[in-house]
Amino acid sequence: MENINNENILSIKNLSKQYGKNNFALNNVDLELKKGKIIGLLGPNGAGKTTLLKILSGMSLNYTGDVLIDNQKIGIETKKIVAYLPDSDFFDPMWKVKYALEYYNDFFDDFDLEKAKKLINILDIDYNKQFSKLSKGNREKLQLILTLSRNAKLYLFDEPIAGVDPAARELIFKLILDNCAKDSTILISTHLISEVEQVLDDFVFIKKGKVVRVGNVKETIEKEGKSINDLFKEEFSCLKDY
Repeated sequence: MENINNENILSIKNLSKQYGKNNFALNNVDLELKKGKIIGLLGPNGAGKTTLLKILSGMSLNYTGDVLIDNQKIGIETKKIVAYLPDSDFFDPMWKVKYALEYYNDFFDDFDLEKAKKLINILDIDYNKQFSKLSKGNREKLQLILTLSRNAKLYLFDEPIAGVDPAARELIFKLILDNCAKDSTILISTHLISEVEQVLDDFVFIKKGKVVRVGNVKETIEKEGKSINDLFKEEFSCLKDY
């Protein structure tokens, strides 16, 4: 991939990720995402969303195709500008909150310690508690705070609102929108389309490891006369739960 595009934060060409002989988590994906947008990576469970985010975060390197983040190949340099929040707990259960802060401050050059402390105080999380002793909600909030306290160019959120109540979802979106670095790009993976649609600029539908539709939310709604959630239901009509 030789062409440089300074408007894109992400450029993907012919990306595939295979598990076993015929099991493709991602199958020949082409995708370009613009800088400074809030983008929904939308698809059912098992569609390939998590696999894609792991590749972008640098956690999964066994793939074929070309991936550029801010015109750089996946590696040490891209890890410096990408902040990733997985869909499961990732801290050592024995870590205290204050140690998690110290770890992030030492490990990431772009980490804003004062911002993290401010958010932890606002959300009333105990600095001296072990991670395992926090409530599920506070564990999720702590991990979100530490991710948001990096001044990254690209933020990756994997199902940040799955399994939380509506009030918590509202808080999570507010934290994300208010605290991501200015001019950054936000990629939110979810299957809960109606909950996220109102905050998105653009959307990507992914189905069985393939990108099947990409568009601007406002323009698509005006053109189709339907919500993104309704279009999602049509695209994934075989999924009775959506």
